[in-house]
Amino acid sequence: MQEQDHRGEGGQGQGARTQKQASSVGEDRAILLGFTMMAFSVLMFFVVGMTTVKPYINSRWEENSSCVLQQTAILERWVDCRGVSSMPCLTVTVYLNGSADGVFLHLDEESILGPITVKKCSRAGNCQLSHEELHDEVKNVENNLTGRQGSTFPCFSSRKPYLSHAVLRRKYTLSRTLFGLLWPCLMLVGGAALVGLVKLTQWLGRLSSRLFCLKTRALVSTL
Repeated sequence: MQEQDHRGEGGQGQGARTQKQASSVGEDRAILLGFTMMAFSVLMFFVVGMTTVKPYINSRWEENSSCVLQQTAILERWVDCRGVSSMPCLTVTVYLNGSADGVFLHLDEESILGPITVKKCSRAGNCQLSHEELHDEVKNVENNLTGRQGSTFPCFSSRKPYLSHAVLRRKYTLSRTLFGLLWPCLMLVGGAALVGLVKLTQWLGRLSSRLFCLKTRALVSTL
């Protein structure tokens, strides 16, 4: 009987140690996952900062203006399309805020960041399309704008350094910047919360063990 009791106690002790080891491995994996999430969030912050936050901060297209369509034209010489192919250049000239001086209108800010010739182009097409498809796309845009000559529509202008340019819409806005920062923030908070919960669980486990030992000692001393 005593041997069976010792075997039972040994089996219970071995099971407790196995359960504790499995719990420790799971906690270590959870902590590793949390730190990995935080590391990836830092990398995402860097990528979002370079592609979204920095262009938004450096953006100078903050003035709401009114543009009056003056004329459209397709240049004979095709321009480089992001180093992939070439495309026809559609120039759109508008009057800005009732001024008699014409400025070049662009779809967004990306068209102005290219070479001098490309800065006159209204928009950058899909560079993966064939030359015929690119020409048809630009021609359709020109036909749609030709019937709207003299019409007024809202646009954005900049005092410096793009005095002779205007954009129809802003690509880098506050809402897009905040949306881009949302995902790395969630990953950072999730990783930190995961590590914090594991550490809290470990601390509560140690505290429970200490309280159990104190109660056991107190019970033994009373006996």
